[in-house]
Amino acid sequence: MSNFLTLPIPPFFNPDLVGSVWRVPYQERAEQARAWANQYAIAPAMQDQRKVCLLAIDVQNTFCIPEFELFVGGRSGVGAIADNVRLCEFIYRNLDHLTEIAVTLDTHTAMQIFHPIFWINDAGEHPIPNATSISLADVQQGKWKVNPAIATSLNGGDYAALQRHAMHYVQRLSDDGKYPLTVWAYHSMLGGVGHALVASLEEAIFFHNIARHSQTDFQIKGGNPLTENYSALRPEVIEGVDGKAIAQQNSAFLQKLLKFDAIVIAGQAKSHCVAWTIQDLLNEILIQDPSLAKKVYLLEDCTSPVVVPDVVLDYTDQANAAFKRFAEAGMNLIKSTEKLDI
Repeated sequence: MSNFLTLPIPPFFNPDLVGSVWRVPYQERAEQARAWANQYAIAPAMQDQRKVCLLAIDVQNTFCIPEFELFVGGRSGVGAIADNVRLCEFIYRNLDHLTEIAVTLDTHTAMQIFHPIFWINDAGEHPIPNATSISLADVQQGKWKVNPAIATSLNGGDYAALQRHAMHYVQRLSDDGKYPLTVWAYHSMLGGVGHALVASLEEAIFFHNIARHSQTDFQIKGGNPLTENYSALRPEVIEGVDGKAIAQQNSAFLQKLLKFDAIVIAGQAKSHCVAWTIQDLLNEILIQDPSLAKKVYLLEDCTSPVVVPDVVLDYTDQANAAFKRFAEAGMNLIKSTEKLDI
């Protein structure tokens, strides 16, 4: 992609609204997008000589609005809000060079392995969300066990099978060097307001739809009750205790991404869903052709790590180490304000 002048930010964009929930006026924005495309001679995406995909990971209210369940504040305390202001502006400035935007949506129900109701102790208590990690030793020693009351809802009442899976699950996380199982607050609940995209991002993405004649690719992840699914490309554990598949890699989406000439990645949280998605992408690149890493661009100022001050939970160092590892593999760390010359 040759050098080009960035487009202006449309006058309707209000950065003060990025941290709040509101309704996007679709028809009005559609008319403005058509006029914007005419004014700046923005061609349909199908005419792009180089195909560029923006992958926006989990830019949902549940992670990005302060009063919601798992707001990603980073060490600054305003991480996701500031990230999303920059991400919106990045989309508008580079509207004519983003061929497609793909969006992942973390999607959960109540009875999942990382939610409090799944686990119980001998006192009948559920784990404290965001402050409880469940280790292999915890399950082996019976500190936490599967809540028998949920067995009917999840697998027809076979409690013993669920307990065996729980033991197997934490063992696999340990063996694979992944984060311990964290019990999170109920979040990204299917059908809830927290599941929705941040309104300002939804607005920018919709504007791109109309101006570029390019449909957003929405990728749903995280609905399997028996495994975490930080990565957009692969659940944390894909086999059950019997070796049979309980989930699978999103191979179709993975291969689609690798067909683009450039992949730009942003979203939340840097330490979890973003890092694990990039790692799974890198794993496939190393199998196919390590030089493909050079076409991946990480918007390092449009993502923040999980930091929970009240429970002294801070994944900043892990997130930074992951991004350093990605850069060493050949991926590009860029700022959203830089000229997109890819």
